[in-house]
Amino acid sequence: MPTYTWPGVYVEEVPSAVKPIAGVGTSTAAFIGVSADITRPWDAGKKTGMPLSVAGGAYPQAAALTPQPVNSWTEFTQKFGDIQDANRYLAHAVFGFFNNGGNRCWVTRIGAPGDDLTQALEQLESIDEVAIVAAPLPPDVAADALNAVQAALVAHCEKMEDRVVILDSGRDIAADNLVVTTDGTGIWRPAANPKGYGAFYFPWILVADPLGQPGDRVAVPPSGHLAGIYARSDAERGVHKAPANEVILGALDVRYPVSKILQGSLNPVGVNCIRSFNGTIKVYGARTLASDPAGDPEWTYISVRRLVNFLRGSIEAGTQWVVFEPNAAGLWSKIRRNVSAFLNSEWAAGALVGATPEQAFYVVCDETTNPPEVRDLGQVVIEIGVALVRPAEFVIFRISQWSGPAQ
Repeated sequence: MPTYTWPGVYVEEVPSAVKPIAGVGTSTAAFIGVSADITRPWDAGKKTGMPLSVAGGAYPQAAALTPQPVNSWTEFTQKFGDIQDANRYLAHAVFGFFNNGGNRCWVTRIGAPGDDLTQALEQLESIDEVAIVAAPLPPDVAADALNAVQAALVAHCEKMEDRVVILDSGRDIAADNLVVTTDGTGIWRPAANPKGYGAFYFPWILVADPLGQPGDRVAVPPSGHLAGIYARSDAERGVHKAPANEVILGALDVRYPVSKILQGSLNPVGVNCIRSFNGTIKVYGARTLASDPAGDPEWTYISVRRLVNFLRGSIEAGTQWVVFEPNAAGLWSKIRRNVSAFLNSEWAAGALVGATPEQAFYVVCDETTNPPEVRDLGQVVIEIGVALVRPAEFVIFRISQWSGPAQ
């Protein structure tokens, strides 16, 4: 207690009961891709090698199986080299990420899928800022091996509970059999994931080929470009906005044209289609692998899954101060106030449905959620309910003839 020794007015500073919860990042991506060792300086004629540094000599290539933070395309080339045969699909993916609005990612190069992928995913577990994962692999990876890779990626995201994976289809579909199958005879889509931690996209996109002649194109997996679109949509609209009906910058065409009839057969089973509209290439789907008879309709949309990841991560990070505080009514009141203030800001931003905050969310933390037996265990329990906004996937206009106003 301060000492008051003379008559007058005393002004004191007291700690605020409000500890604002800041939203965690949602757009940092992690890429795992195949890249051979690059040991020589850049050779413009052969289009291979590492770029030269200002100090002279070539930049050293980043070690395999070691995640590297990358904040620009230039920084990627200094660590992994420009686009070349050794890193073609990984480099195209990262270039597409930055070109479409991404601003930070982690990149891990591997020699081949399999054990390397497992080690790379273990490394990513310690990087909390990652919110999007992708593995843009070469087209020569066999369908069953690609399926195993994708299963491991989904399992990683489900384990971490703070990230989602963008999955690529195979480049070539046997006999152009554009139906979903469980083997290599068609579009081999990954298994359903009830919690919606993965989103699957078809087909590959065509981009300019810097290794060919002027005007040449090459098919590349779209996951890097899509990760950039996720980041761009988050920055412009928020994580609650579905990253769909967005132009894929750098895409010149698609490997397989997709009509609305074909998409009508693929969309219900969780295949997000990339389509050409008058020469403009757009991502035209926003579903997860939960969009499947074996999935969970609660997690049909990737924006819902990512929004819940964001809310959970933000509240978890923003309430760390609660640990070891006296577990009593005063603490419960502070928790309610802080979490409600955060959710109110998300409601105002359009992430939650409801005409009023009371319709959009609730926060309960009192003696009903924290009876004596719970407090004796050293636990404080907060119950939160949110009404999440969902995308308007189907826009329906009902049109009928009208004879005009009555005479």
